[in-house]
Amino acid sequence: MEKILIIEDDAEIAALQKDYLQIAGYDVAIKGNGIEGLEAAKKADLVILDIMLPGLDGFEVLKKLREISETPVILLSALNDDIDKIRGLGLGADDYMQKPFSPGELVARVKAHLSRFERLTSSAASMHKNTKRSVRGLEIDCEDRRVTVHGKVCNLTPKEFEILFFLMENPNRVYSKDELFERVWGLEAFGDGDTVVVHVRRLREKIEPEPQNPQYVETVWGSGYRFRM
Repeated sequence: MEKILIIEDDAEIAALQKDYLQIAGYDVAIKGNGIEGLEAAKKADLVILDIMLPGLDGFEVLKKLREISETPVILLSALNDDIDKIRGLGLGADDYMQKPFSPGELVARVKAHLSRFERLTSSAASMHKNTKRSVRGLEIDCEDRRVTVHGKVCNLTPKEFEILFFLMENPNRVYSKDELFERVWGLEAFGDGDTVVVHVRRLREKIEPEPQNPQYVETVWGSGYRFRM
């Protein structure tokens, strides 16, 4: 049974999330502050993380967790603030939901992220074991999940790596924001194109010599993105 950790200081909201997730068959734990949440997150299969927390805020928890783990993280916020979304996704959150949200949608997203993470760490990992891709100085090592550009290591978040790997496996083909979201996140888009935009921008900042004039991940205006061979 997969273990879900909810890090949330609002007891009522946390209890509601826990009820829906337990009905869906998950083992669910709750932590009410960032310090306890970070320690418990090391043993979780997925983390639902609120931004506003006592002890350590959600951003600090996420930053420290990403130093040691690729565990899927769904970030929650009560604020309608694009800056929080951009920051959270940039720190390595897999998903972002704004309060209030549908508990049913939360469960659906939890299922999708767990399913995709399992595929990436099992069958997909063995399928691409010892596989490397190299294009014009950009090299991706699928076994070690390591990316270098002209020998310099690029520290990508899990989703940045997945976007790059997917586009490199399907070069010169244009994918819309919605198509990328559905392929990489394993979820129906439901208007989540902004999430893709943020990840692609952060990816370019790490791999492109000139992010404003990309040579690897190109924008096809009005259509989407492609990896140029």
